[in-house]
Formats: sequence, structure tokens, C-alpha cells
Amino acid sequence: MTDELHKILDFFSTIGISWTLQPLTQAGFLPGVQIKNGGLCIDTQQLKYPGDLLHEAGHIAVMPAASRHLLQEDVRKSAGQGPAEEMAAIAWSWAALTALQLPPEFLFHPAGYKGGSAAYITAFSEQGGFGHPLLSWYGLCQPAGQAGGYPQMQRWLRP
Repeated sequence: MTDELHKILDFFSTIGISWTLQPLTQAGFLPGVQIKNGGLCIDTQQLKYPGDLLHEAGHIAVMPAASRHLLQEDVRKSAGQGPAEEMAAIAWSWAALTALQLPPEFLFHPAGYKGGSAAYITAFSEQGGFGHPLLSWYGLCQPAGQAGGYPQMQRWLRP
């Protein structure tokens, strides 16, 4: 297991995102990671991009606590997450990446985001990104541009 993966898993434990290391017998949306019952199942042998864990954790984090357990592999079908939650999960993952002091390419790797990784890096590192107004609305951070505002988080999980 890499140092970055240890760092991410320690972070998840600290903020309250449950995870288990286990072999995955079914292919998921992303190699080596699946969401089951609101937690992460991680197969370190299949995991190609540990930064994908941050994105999937973002889907868990932006789900209201009372219904977080409903999240399964396909977050659209299992919990009705749509484009707004996708943008919020991406913004959350950038905030986590920033807190963990990992490079942008760790999250927005060339094999992900339908070929838009470079544009996402530019959007978040130079233009403030997107999706973070939802994080503010969820009570997770202050608005960007304010002292202590996004990407700094006040809390990591939606109440």
C-alpha cells in the first residue's frame, strides 16, 4: 500500500467515512473501489488510481446522514444523485485533495473525467472550480472568497 493510500484511509477514518479492504469480485464503475451501504470497499490489487477514492468518498460525504446508508455502487440509481451531487462530490474531492496536500493530477488523472482532467485542474487551481456553492449550502464550508472559505472545510460530512 502506498503512502498516499495510507494518508487517504487515515483521513477517511478521522472524518467518519467507513471503508474496508477486501477483494472485489465484480467490476465496479471505477477499478478497485465500490460504494456499498454508504461506505467504501477497496481492493488494493485492482485499484489503479487511489485519487478515485476521494471522488467516491465525495459522493458519500454530500449525502444527508440519514440516507447515506442507501448509497450503493450506482449512486444515481441507489440514492437519486444527479448532476448537482456529482459537481458537489468533485468539489469535495478537491477540498480533500487540498487538505491532504496531494498534487492535482492525483485526483484528476489523465484516465478519468472523460478526458477533461486537464480542464478540471485548470478550473480548480486557477478559477475556483465548481460545485462548491452546494458545499456551502450543505453547511460544510464557508463560501469561496471568504476568510476560511472553500476549499477549507468546516465539516466533512453532510449532517
